[in-house]
Amino acid sequence: MLQLLIGLTLFLGIHALQSLAPRWRQNWIQRRGALVYKGVYATVSLLGLYLLVQGYALARLEPMVLWTPPRGMQHATILLMWVAMVLLVAAYVPGNQIKAKLRHPMTLAVKVWALGHLLSNGNLADMVLFGGFLVWSVLVFRAARQRDRMSLHSAPEGKLLGTLLAVVLGTGIWAAFLMGGLHLWLVGVMPFTRAG
Repeated sequence: MLQLLIGLTLFLGIHALQSLAPRWRQNWIQRRGALVYKGVYATVSLLGLYLLVQGYALARLEPMVLWTPPRGMQHATILLMWVAMVLLVAAYVPGNQIKAKLRHPMTLAVKVWALGHLLSNGNLADMVLFGGFLVWSVLVFRAARQRDRMSLHSAPEGKLLGTLLAVVLGTGIWAAFLMGGLHLWLVGVMPFTRAG
């Protein structure tokens, strides 16, 4: 569990700097240079990701059950994962209405992903991993919305074609995870037998 906690702290901590400590981040970049910052950022991100994936895998070998989710929660997670995948794709498809309206669909995708997995997983490792991502996404989204309110720039209008593309691609990725075995390959769990 310690490895999971360290990995989560490194990965989410480095990803929170721009939103939660922008002035500190900017001062650091000015003192040491953007290239050095990017190198440190990439190294800490990769190390954190490695440690949290390994730590989560180890923690799942000896699960500590905190609660048993009702069977219907698995279906809620599957639906929420569709929403999360559409939001994730909307962060990258240019000129879509989802990004124009929500402004930070990537952070919202993480929030929905984490919430969905918390609903259908009751082990301690699940609570730590998905709960950590949920708290991170709530804080980062709040900071981003505060920056939006202070900004004088309005969001560009989205177009229907970009929106349809985001929905279709997001649905395709969701289907690949759900029915194409991508979730089983990456995580070792089939969503229909145990959401997670």
